[in-house]
Amino acid sequence: MNPSVTATRSQSDFWNGFWRLAALKFSLTSLASIYLAAGAVSLVQPVDLAWLLATGFVIFMLEIAKNASGDVYDYDSGTDLRIRPEDKTDFSGGRRVLVDDLLSRRETWMISVGTALAGLVVGLAIVFWREPAALWFGVAGAVFAWSYHGPPLKLAYRGGGELAVFVSYGPLIAVATYLIQTHTLSGPVLWLSVPLGLMVAAFLWVNEFPDHDADRASGKRNLIVRLGKRSAALLLPVIYGAAFVITLALPAIGFPSSVLWGMLSVVPAAYACWAVLRDPETFYRTKPVQPAALVAFMLYAVGAGTGLFLS
Repeated sequence: MNPSVTATRSQSDFWNGFWRLAALKFSLTSLASIYLAAGAVSLVQPVDLAWLLATGFVIFMLEIAKNASGDVYDYDSGTDLRIRPEDKTDFSGGRRVLVDDLLSRRETWMISVGTALAGLVVGLAIVFWREPAALWFGVAGAVFAWSYHGPPLKLAYRGGGELAVFVSYGPLIAVATYLIQTHTLSGPVLWLSVPLGLMVAAFLWVNEFPDHDADRASGKRNLIVRLGKRSAALLLPVIYGAAFVITLALPAIGFPSSVLWGMLSVVPAAYACWAVLRDPETFYRTKPVQPAALVAFMLYAVGAGTGLFLS
């Protein structure tokens, strides 16, 4: 075989693997939180776009680092290898860069370390030239990113992954973004971010159903495995219900009524709950519940955030 052809294919595999780890559709979770916080910033001052982009870059780099290290741990535990073809979806089953032989273990760790360092450099720039207190949010974000899959906590394997996602993509990112922009912490912004965190956790929740059998066989005891599919299905409306109750209360703590545009998310959330409750075992094979859960948290962020911008 022509060596140049082999080299080209290997380079192509590397970048295909990199962008699979970047998982752009999942990065909408952090983008949603940043946009929501920017809407809150606009109520008190103009948004500084340069620092907003810097914040987004740091978070995006940490996400890639998390996904890369997580792919190694999920491969080693066997969970990615045990997923049956009929249970693989576009939103679950891991990034599978090792399973599909797109990247070597060394390349995957190289991407994890490299993106983490890139995030660290820009994060330190934010700390030294914009907001020193952002350091503690960065440390917390890095701990959550590593500990989601990595030792010693291995949250995704011990039933803590859902809580970590709620905290990270709700209060942590939103409050940190607001702090970097305004140099202040805000209790109302924290409450604004809680419904988003709950809806992102609900997105993870439905994404864990297809992996249930593989996760259980591999010792990955997330909450879906611990509860079982039928019990976990009953909790999905509770998660969404809590998010909507808090959303409806936001005008009472000082937000303009336009924040209620976030209630547009009721429609896809209701559909997701109906489909999961109707068939908790295999809904993901016939119903677009996972895309609906993604649309739900995006509609909350875009609706509520845009309502704040326009007010």
